[in-house]
Amino acid sequence: MGEKVHNRRWLGVGRSALADSTEAAATAVRAARTGPDPKLLIVFAAITHDIDAVLAGIARAAPGVPAIGCTTHGEICVDGPADGTVTVAAIGGTGVEIATRTAEHVSGRQAEAGYEVAACMDEVRQPHRVLMLLTDGLVRDQESIVRGSYRALGAGTPLFGGAAADGWRMNGAYLFKDGRVLTDAVIGVAIASEAPIAVGVGHGYRTVGQPMIVTRAADGRVLTLDDRPALDVYLERLNAPPEAYTDASEFTAFVLPRPLGVQRRSGVEARNLSTEVDLEGRTIGGGGAIDPGGLTWVMTGDEQSILESVDAVCRDTLDRLGGNEPVGMLTFSCAASRAVLGDDGIRRECDRLRQWAGTKPFAGFYTYGEIARNHGIDGFHNQTLALLALS
Repeated sequence: MGEKVHNRRWLGVGRSALADSTEAAATAVRAARTGPDPKLLIVFAAITHDIDAVLAGIARAAPGVPAIGCTTHGEICVDGPADGTVTVAAIGGTGVEIATRTAEHVSGRQAEAGYEVAACMDEVRQPHRVLMLLTDGLVRDQESIVRGSYRALGAGTPLFGGAAADGWRMNGAYLFKDGRVLTDAVIGVAIASEAPIAVGVGHGYRTVGQPMIVTRAADGRVLTLDDRPALDVYLERLNAPPEAYTDASEFTAFVLPRPLGVQRRSGVEARNLSTEVDLEGRTIGGGGAIDPGGLTWVMTGDEQSILESVDAVCRDTLDRLGGNEPVGMLTFSCAASRAVLGDDGIRRECDRLRQWAGTKPFAGFYTYGEIARNHGIDGFHNQTLALLALS
């Protein structure tokens, strides 16, 4: 599946839909190893797989090669979107350096954990660098993880990554690293190359109406907007149907294509509101920190606007390579965007990615949150597409 490229730097992709988790992992790893000197395996496994068996298959197919990964809400690669697979991206070559670091027991010390894993950047020397983060998608306040890494590294190091998912079960997403299964953890990966690496991110949602002020917020939730219950203010702005005020499933269906917009230096970011419905307390939020005093908007989008944003993100990311030819991409999209697009829409999303990638491989997963930062302290996103391009 992955294209054979020059020996200096390469990225290969493999996938297996075999039901046997060990065989699926081994098959995907073998397909992804398209070049010499493999430095890292990045494994995206459906939550339906036996993760211990997946790790056994990885170790059997690539003994001694560092391997990280996570469970998903669907797997992405050049063959299209899928559920139930093991999909692997392999990075290697003499022109690439990799170092990894893990932080555990993250809840309650998210910023410290982000700071700790950023230390892996001290172990690489190549001039072009990015810190990749894989997080447990059920940990709250993911922004603090990103801010901790930013505090350690400063503005000169781009960040990229995503939050592990569990197929909307919301009861246990898993990370894995070198044969260990992890929860309540963060994995940091320093990727350094002799050639440029680019990070891009974007969403397809637009603001509606005038901004609202966050007047009370706590524990990843907005309690009041403009000094009134946040859920009611949000729904009123969108002229929501009456059932969205009182029925959790109706609320979820209504808000998926209508995230909350949060003002950041880089623009208005989208925040998914569909996963933690609070009809009794009339609050909104999905676990991400939204600071009191901040400006927010209601937002809306559809398949066309989301697919147009895929084109914009791909164009921007590849432009950041400065004319260098990519060897492959990592493609992290949002579980909530998948819900908005539907099965046909995510196939069209992958078609767009394939058009931009050309003959080059790409792989990724549907996440519970995307990480991408080129400037500014904030870098955790919802309902976006985040890309990492290697040249």
